[in-house]
Amino acid sequence: MAKKVSVTPLHDRVIVKPAPAEEKTAGGIIIPDTAKEKPQRGTVVAAGPGKKDEPVTVKVGDVVLYGKYAGTEISIDGADLLIMRESDILAIV
Repeated sequence: MAKKVSVTPLHDRVIVKPAPAEEKTAGGIIIPDTAKEKPQRGTVVAAGPGKKDEPVTVKVGDVVLYGKYAGTEISIDGADLLIMRESDILAIV
């Protein structure tokens, strides 16, 4: 479980800690740093209260899938995180 962050997102924003990039393929081939893709899976670290008539459906600790270019990269307390709208989240795993 991710540690609690000191930032609270506003409205329908969510802060996600991306999962580490894959080091090996399923066949055991090691992927070099230049060929690694951005992860599209992460853990929700913080969630805002939602819009006026739309509460946020994800909660802290949920593992989610999001678009490849979703969110904005931020650094809080030395941790690299993503902040995005809840609508950028595609699924809860």
